[in-house]
Amino acid sequence: MSLFRTKDFDAMRAASATGGLKKVLGPVDLVLMGIGAIVGTGIFVLTGSGATTAGPALALSFVVAAFACGFAALCYAEFASILPVAGGIYTYSYAILGELVAWMIGWDLILEYGLVTSAVSVGWSGYFQSLLSGFGLHIPVALSAAPGAIPGVTTFFNLPAFVIMMLLTVMLSLGVRESARINNIMVVVKISVVLLFIFVGVRHVAPANWHPFMPYGVNGVMSAAALVFFAFIGFDAVTTAAEEVKNPKRDLPIGIIGSLAVCTVLYVIVTVIMTGIVPFTQFKGIDHPVSLALQFAGENWFAGFVDLGAILGMSTVILVMAFGQSRVLYAMSRDGLLPKKLSALNGAGTPIVATWLVGIVFGLLGALVPLQVLGELANIGTLAAFCLVSLAVIVLRKQRPDLPRAFRCPGVPVIPVLAILFCGALMIFLSAVTWIAFTVWLLIGLVVYFTYARHHSALNQAN
Repeated sequence: MSLFRTKDFDAMRAASATGGLKKVLGPVDLVLMGIGAIVGTGIFVLTGSGATTAGPALALSFVVAAFACGFAALCYAEFASILPVAGGIYTYSYAILGELVAWMIGWDLILEYGLVTSAVSVGWSGYFQSLLSGFGLHIPVALSAAPGAIPGVTTFFNLPAFVIMMLLTVMLSLGVRESARINNIMVVVKISVVLLFIFVGVRHVAPANWHPFMPYGVNGVMSAAALVFFAFIGFDAVTTAAEEVKNPKRDLPIGIIGSLAVCTVLYVIVTVIMTGIVPFTQFKGIDHPVSLALQFAGENWFAGFVDLGAILGMSTVILVMAFGQSRVLYAMSRDGLLPKKLSALNGAGTPIVATWLVGIVFGLLGALVPLQVLGELANIGTLAAFCLVSLAVIVLRKQRPDLPRAFRCPGVPVIPVLAILFCGALMIFLSAVTWIAFTVWLLIGLVVYFTYARHHSALNQAN
């Protein structure tokens, strides 16, 4: 039964109160953090692949993905209001489902958050090189992409992807207050760019481009939904900041649900306009679909602003997801499941070793592994996490109905079950290679747990 030993709620709250992380974030910071994590590669890069998969019905794909995320977001919000402790779903699982489940979900989050930062750094690199080319500047081909990323071209290392990871790691090292301020500024700029695209692009929509609306049927819509689900990854990273929020019981649900709602509306509008300007078949192989739509419309001047917005947008995604990754490592280290060094704080209250470990390891992955591989692996890890948190809400309602809940997920058990069904359906549409890689990662996690984490667990040491 020691495999399923749980942490005491009161003890976890007490540990968070004396943990050393600084409580400086408010509801606006959290909403902007969520938007910062969400709006990036998904809308600026993957909408092109999504359009060729679903056609104009890509807007429906975003709605399907949003429902899967929305149901899970309601479950996350309930947990965040009960247990405002660093680590997000890892921490919630430890308190409800036990140590082994918590370890596996924490191991899963390492994959999710880390690969998102790697994947987005690759998208950032593409837009940055596009911007440089506008000034007649070019990165050496060998250093422009990961090996095998460009068919027929010899490449060894994606230098811009690695450099942006290092720069943002330095930024995160300065402290959460400073990182939040920088994130807020960049989020305002990138949302302004998205609104600019909507304002300029709507004048060039040709309704004939929306016909046929669903050229590949329901299968195309669902396949695209499994792909663009990546566009919504990030709202759950808000929960990892729980110990650094001034009023977490009120502000965390606002940050989670508010950021997801804003991004869903923006995604659907942008997709409808984009496929209304450009026939969907012309997005094949395009990695800058939003700026392409403006170029197609003859708005080249505005297209340059979109490229700049994409660069800033992806920078905030990397920043927030790397932040979330370091906090998961911090929480797992504090619990003894990972080496104690990872929970060491610097003078700014930042888990400095965890922050730099994330930056270097996943910076190298972004430099050496192609985007599509990274994106699908991040998706399956996130979907698995959403299924678990939805299951945990049902379990906790049965086990601890007495716990005070500042926010209650409506319609339990229906909403959590719907979250599991939606997320499970999207997982089915991911490739077999992705499933194999995910399974291997989880098996490695089991080996690490039984050879190290279980014996070094703080709960084990206390017994």
